[in-house]
Amino acid sequence: MNQNHQNEQQKQPMVDADATLHTRRRYDFIAPFYDLMEGAVERGYYQKWRGELWAEVRGPRVLELGVGTGRNIPYYPQNTEITAVDLSDKMLARARRLAAHQTEIQVDLRQMDAQQLAFEGGTFDEVVATFVFCSVPDPVLGLREARRVTRPGGRLLALEHMLSPNSLLSTAMQAIDPLVHWLIGVHIARRTIENVRMAGWVVDRVDPLSLGSIFRRIEAHNE
Repeated sequence: MNQNHQNEQQKQPMVDADATLHTRRRYDFIAPFYDLMEGAVERGYYQKWRGELWAEVRGPRVLELGVGTGRNIPYYPQNTEITAVDLSDKMLARARRLAAHQTEIQVDLRQMDAQQLAFEGGTFDEVVATFVFCSVPDPVLGLREARRVTRPGGRLLALEHMLSPNSLLSTAMQAIDPLVHWLIGVHIARRTIENVRMAGWVVDRVDPLSLGSIFRRIEAHNE
């Protein structure tokens, strides 16, 4: 492990406590009807993308960030050690109920902030996140924490929606982003690929999925 990596591990992340508390309360509030809200897009798009993403997971030690209500749990591969975290206790409660019915899979569910992970550096072989960094108050900080807890050579696998490369569409997305965030707590105009690189990951692959490349699958590794 190089000196720069050791220094990063020793730094304490600076979290915006107010923004993080607001995010947690928002997701605690919407937890009872979150799955209903996302039902149509889940069936139409997300289920297929989740299955394809998790088929790429090698493990054996895997961290899922932002497990939410547990939508990814049915796709967890066997013979892996999965730890899954979420900021919201209410979302986690629903994930725990779902996990209880998945007898073939063992998952350690924990309440935790993605911006301040309570794990030693290099704990995991892979980090997986699906539609998470649109709502993390400081996405670069969250991505840095994900890299910190991933071993050198380990991978980040993510599904995210982000700012479209289409100039007309991106202008519209940036214009309405504050309203969307106020209404549902997510940002639709983040430059997520740039954020991944800013956090120190090496981006290996970006696959456009749908809607003018708004939805993309990302694969990166930790040098």
